Amino acid sequence: MSGLVNLPEPGRRVVVRYLLPTGQATDALGELLSADDTTVVVDGKRGVERIAVADIVAAKEVPPPPAPRRARSSSE
Repeated sequence: MSGLVNLPEPGRRVVVRYLLPTGQATDALGELLSADDTTVVVDGKRGVERIAVADIVAAKEVPPPPAPRRARSSSE
């Protein structure tokens, strides 16, 4: 893989910033399913995203999401 893309092994949570065809940057946040010399696959809230390595601006492992907040009771 490119030196620019430094991803952990599949199964880890990652964020991948990549360029859309319009030139605008966007992020894919989720579980890394696979990565090779041409494509990175991330499963996130928008579903499975297949990203061309050539379009990736930055990528890194990120910590797990925070635990959901407890609902406040009306007596608080």
